[in-house]
Amino acid sequence: MRVTDPSTGKTFFSKRRLRFDDGMAPRELTFSCYHRYCFLDHDRTRHWMIEALEEARAAWPIWLWAYVIMPEHVHLLVAPREPGVEVGRFAGFVKQKVARRAINWLEQHAPEWLPRITVREGARLRRRFWQPGGGYDRNVHEVSTLFAMIEHIHANPVRRGLCERAVDWHWSSARWYDGETVIPIAMDRTLPTLHKPVSGRETT
Repeated sequence: MRVTDPSTGKTFFSKRRLRFDDGMAPRELTFSCYHRYCFLDHDRTRHWMIEALEEARAAWPIWLWAYVIMPEHVHLLVAPREPGVEVGRFAGFVKQKVARRAINWLEQHAPEWLPRITVREGARLRRRFWQPGGGYDRNVHEVSTLFAMIEHIHANPVRRGLCERAVDWHWSSARWYDGETVIPIAMDRTLPTLHKPVSGRETT
């Protein structure tokens, strides 16, 4: 579909990502805010993301194994609990929940942002919180890849200079893997092995 950004007049095609619901293979999902705006740089929006994940996990047979909320994007590592689960619909549920609350907040408190997130899709005007398309979606088949992926997800804030250690970033699962209990959301204890990934602290 061709999409027009009224604020710039530029047009682009909204990509539809092909997803492979490959049995019960774990999935790494990444989705970004529209135009990479830092909409997730506020605790209220991060709380909305956590609440959406909790609600989606209760509604869908999905395990949550790792996450990180960055200022302008989110990484998730999830796994279906049964064959045939459409993980893309799970992700869409989470994104829609957050987008609705965020756009409603902008309408009430920061209407100057509305022209920047409004696009024309054919004859329809639509407000975007997330970048169009399915985002990054990768099936995972090796246990070693799973743990490397968790390390990579947790290291995002460190690579960006937002904290010195992964466990210092409140909005990720790194602290859960390090044994913390005062955390935004707990992970499912269903990984293929009991090995704990390094979470940013020195181990002995």
